[in-house]
Amino acid sequence: MIINTEIDRKGDQFPSKIVACKKDVDTFYFTTDNNVVLQLTVYRDSILRFRFTTKSIFENDFSYAIDENASRGYNHLSTKEFDDYYEVTTSKLICHIHKVDLRVAIFDAVDGSLISEDESGFHWEENYDYGGDIVKMSKAAPSGESYYGMGDKPVQSNLRGKRFENWATDSYAFERHTDPIYKTIPFYTALHERKAYGIFFDNSFRSFFDFCHEQRHITSFWAQGGEMNYYFIYGPKMIDVVASYSDLTGTPELPPLWTLGFHQCKWSYYPESKVKEVAHKFRELQIPCDAIYLDIDYMEGFRCFTWNKEYFPNPKKMVQELLDDGFKTFAIIDPGIKIDEDYSVYKEGIENDYFCKRADGPYMKGKVWPGECYFPDYTNPKVRKWWSGLFKELIDEIGVKGVWNDMNEPAVMEVPNKTFPDDVRHDYDGNPCSHRKAHNIYGMQMAKATYEGLKKYSYPDRPFVITRSAYSGTQRYSSTWTGDNIATWDHLWIANIQAQRMSLSGYSFVGSDIGGFAEQPTGELYTRWIQLGVFHPFCRAHSSGDHGEQEPWSFDEDVIDIVRKFIELRYTLLPYIYTAFWRYINEGMPIVKSLVLFDQNDQQTYDRNDEFVFGEKILVCPVMEPNAQGRRMYIPVGNWYNFWTDEFVKGGKEMRVEADIDSMPIFIKEGAIIPKYPVQQYVGEKEIDEMTLDVYYKKGKEKSELYEDANEGYDYKKGRFSLRNFSLVGKSNKLSIQQHKLGKFITTYETFKIKLHGFPFKIRKIYIDNEEFLFEDLKVNGDNVIVITKEFTNLNIVGE
Repeated sequence: MIINTEIDRKGDQFPSKIVACKKDVDTFYFTTDNNVVLQLTVYRDSILRFRFTTKSIFENDFSYAIDENASRGYNHLSTKEFDDYYEVTTSKLICHIHKVDLRVAIFDAVDGSLISEDESGFHWEENYDYGGDIVKMSKAAPSGESYYGMGDKPVQSNLRGKRFENWATDSYAFERHTDPIYKTIPFYTALHERKAYGIFFDNSFRSFFDFCHEQRHITSFWAQGGEMNYYFIYGPKMIDVVASYSDLTGTPELPPLWTLGFHQCKWSYYPESKVKEVAHKFRELQIPCDAIYLDIDYMEGFRCFTWNKEYFPNPKKMVQELLDDGFKTFAIIDPGIKIDEDYSVYKEGIENDYFCKRADGPYMKGKVWPGECYFPDYTNPKVRKWWSGLFKELIDEIGVKGVWNDMNEPAVMEVPNKTFPDDVRHDYDGNPCSHRKAHNIYGMQMAKATYEGLKKYSYPDRPFVITRSAYSGTQRYSSTWTGDNIATWDHLWIANIQAQRMSLSGYSFVGSDIGGFAEQPTGELYTRWIQLGVFHPFCRAHSSGDHGEQEPWSFDEDVIDIVRKFIELRYTLLPYIYTAFWRYINEGMPIVKSLVLFDQNDQQTYDRNDEFVFGEKILVCPVMEPNAQGRRMYIPVGNWYNFWTDEFVKGGKEMRVEADIDSMPIFIKEGAIIPKYPVQQYVGEKEIDEMTLDVYYKKGKEKSELYEDANEGYDYKKGRFSLRNFSLVGKSNKLSIQQHKLGKFITTYETFKIKLHGFPFKIRKIYIDNEEFLFEDLKVNGDNVIVITKEFTNLNIVGE
């Protein structure tokens, strides 16, 4: 007789005592007597991977996030067994694994200080609805520990006291604190007593992070399926944590220089005459612009990879004419494929079984812009190869230069959860699963498939892709924007904090819809947003046509003039920005640095939200309130020069900075050498015949860099690049600059125009590679400007 049919719901379960320990090269296996196994892998001296199973057997070890080229190896690895714990030691870390319950404590190997320790540690709960486990981790949170990162969360920089969900979600007109939104980046950096570490929880199921929200002394993270699989990354510098995470999950290849110019977008520019009208107006008003975008209305009935012949009768001709005027054309591509027997993309997908299916076999059907659609399973390599081949006509034949992936969370209209049901099945690169596991990486794999198509058909040029949804590692394939924002002052603040947070999360190539996608900005708000946007890596204005015109000339003449001024400023800074990208791609250095990332030793930076450092040398603080003629801001420790006036400012304090509508607070770090181009209407309009170097005096030492190549193509990978390292040394009446050049690329210019800023002494003589000149003989136009050969190795500027 059956007496009790209820399932014995056990609640949270915990590992018991360790009964076995095994070592295999760089990996340790700790087994408990209730069949929990901890797999501890030493990736590098500063990176440990912790992976748990509750069934004694691990799943296939597969991750979309980890870059196959990530660095591995260590300088030292040893282990010891003590009465109460095992000890694993590298040159940077000491890890204790407690025998009684598998809890972990991690120490600095140099000074022995505790970095992080488990509170309850790993525990789990059986998932009776879906099978498998809900996997959980809790760690002790010391008083004063701060937390940063987590992708595009629209909240204050420091995450302590907050709780978040990771589930990529179409979030039209999201607001401050909306969660979740478009991206899932389960990585954070913690900072305590001026030492930083990071945790990357590589689990693509719906996950949650609690930063002392539920209990003030505990930080925890958990997921509704999969493994407890996380990487512990030690700095102790925050910048090194982010760089190591970027190495682990990858960085993109260098973008073509034109992608760093200004882009103009709208939902939607059509017909062809409207596209040309917008392009012509930019050139007429002499507002630099490199790209113009086509939203979904360029398609025939919103069918991807088609053209509306009424609106665009000859797209190839139009794209070429735009290119002749310096405009590269972008086209949007969404994942939804219209169910239409006369539509070739749909037919190919059906014939080859490329679309996602429900658990019992029917195709996943959902409504998006074309109406009822099926959706490719981008987690299947065969589907990605097919998808990448669909770009041949668009890229190779018509000449479109970039593709913009939207709606790829994936978004589905008119359903409560805004996306696929949980029972949709995915290949997951040979690891079949439900949508519960594949949802957060769906957009990433679409971006990868798009990237592979553009890389093939754009060759020998470099590809350029933009994606709305992303998981950790998507930065290898695509830039991104922050989604469907609103034309409000609060969203200007959100755009600023999101760009900083994304850079902290290893994803530097990011920007917002300048001016706001939904609703209509005032001229003042649009102007202030342009001022911020030109200091974001991706610089694009975008809006919904439902709310009116939003081009620079949609406002008054003053707005046009100020917008032109700031976009021109961006174009002059292109060599500086390109060098910042080179550092990001090669060294993992974030392009937009929150002040805490710039100087973690200054506790005044820990909760600053507005100020940031762009590249290595430029401090920016946007004005984010209406009717403001300036603002208070924090100047980081060190000495700085006001960009507009050359006023010398000592940092480490908060101060008011005047900034009327035609200005914004910008400061240059002392000792900086800032490379500049002449103003161009688009990248490549002019052959660069002279590079300007703005040199800012410093009593002491400072290093700067200038990276250059052909701005397009792959010759830079064969050594055809130019990397100039400048070492500046300033004394009370002398300043010297040494130049060391690497690479085989030969620039088109022969001379540097050097502008001298903030020199405290009257300059009398200049020595160029030991050849003496009177300053008066070298000055240009009577200013503190000299012109010298680009090949100099030693420049000495001497006072009286």
